[in-house]
Amino acid sequence: MRTTLHRETTGGTDILDLTSDVGRYVAESGIREGWVLMFVPGSTAALTTIEYESGAVHDLERAIERLAPRDAEYEHNLRWHDGNGYSHVRAALMGPSLTVPVTGGELATGTWQQIVLCDFDNKPRTRRVLVEVHGPTS
Repeated sequence: MRTTLHRETTGGTDILDLTSDVGRYVAESGIREGWVLMFVPGSTAALTTIEYESGAVHDLERAIERLAPRDAEYEHNLRWHDGNGYSHVRAALMGPSLTVPVTGGELATGTWQQIVLCDFDNKPRTRRVLVEVHGPTS
């Protein structure tokens, strides 16, 4: 079972909640026990989980800025002159994929745990998130 989610981003550090869409697709798949694999193509975006509330999201944004500051010197920028060296480093640190167990036909996430897409590029994008649900159907 496979689908693709699409999200428009702004060209800043966007952190977007995908949980309800992924959960809805898992429910529609008919798979009761298994896992869902998500992957974002591209080298300037990532997937992770967090409590999706403004304080935690802001804290994540600040932590990412400390790890890979936008205004630091990046060899990538010297070579390509596109100014998004920081976004490649941020995405590499977080990773492009995420796997979540499916139990009883639902995502096995915690109460305060949401699935998020992080887009770090310095220009707006239409991001694709590939979603695959694996396991026997009921």
